[in-house]
Amino acid sequence: MTEPGDPRPLVNLEGVNKHFGTLHVLKDINLSVARGEVVVVIGPSGGGKSTLCRLVNRLETIDAGKITFDGQELPAEGKALARFRSDVGMVFQSFNLFSHKTILENVTLGPIKVRKVSKSEADKRGMELLERVGIASQAGKYPAQLSGGQQQRTAIARALAMDPKMILFDEPTSALDPEMVQEVLDVMTGLARDGMTMMVVTHEMGFARRAANRVVFMAGGEIVEEAEPDAFFTNPRTDRARDFLSKILTH
Repeated sequence: MTEPGDPRPLVNLEGVNKHFGTLHVLKDINLSVARGEVVVVIGPSGGGKSTLCRLVNRLETIDAGKITFDGQELPAEGKALARFRSDVGMVFQSFNLFSHKTILENVTLGPIKVRKVSKSEADKRGMELLERVGIASQAGKYPAQLSGGQQQRTAIARALAMDPKMILFDEPTSALDPEMVQEVLDVMTGLARDGMTMMVVTHEMGFARRAANRVVFMAGGEIVEEAEPDAFFTNPRTDRARDFLSKILTH
């Protein structure tokens, strides 16, 4: 278990490789995420960012290398994998909410089923979390009755309800209308401020600049560059990063 002031990284990837058929999607990835750190992964589409996120939650398996979480190698299957997944929250592009359950039921399902929390306790905690993400008034509604931004905030509350050690965000705003993006980013910025360990794949450069402890720039399945946000955005070291930023920051 994590000890206060534990110097070990929460997540560590060593020499990680991943193929999809003949496509070499991730090439010798070495990356660690410290406890309480916010790492934002950016780069062109097809660069391996989402695959990296999915590997950390073991939604995909690796072909070579090693991934450890809280000092342990990722479990292969069974109860150990279910336990591990309950410690690592994941928020996807699509909200993946149960359409036949209310917003509150979506948030409390995991704690009741997996953590064996009582319904009354789960409901109380669920309402606190819905309050935190700004949609407590929507608790009795169904996902189809909410905007995309509200659904994504529900998905964040659902991840938080499991008291995870880390949350992975895979392009959490890419499916949203532009006016809803900020409300989700505001919630994520608040989590970062509160010390939640986060790995965020995103195209939102403002969020990366404001909330990240470290920016990781990926292209062609490799980590091309990593740096603190100010250093990365004002003085990228590689031509590839400079080219990417010149295209994305002028629009």
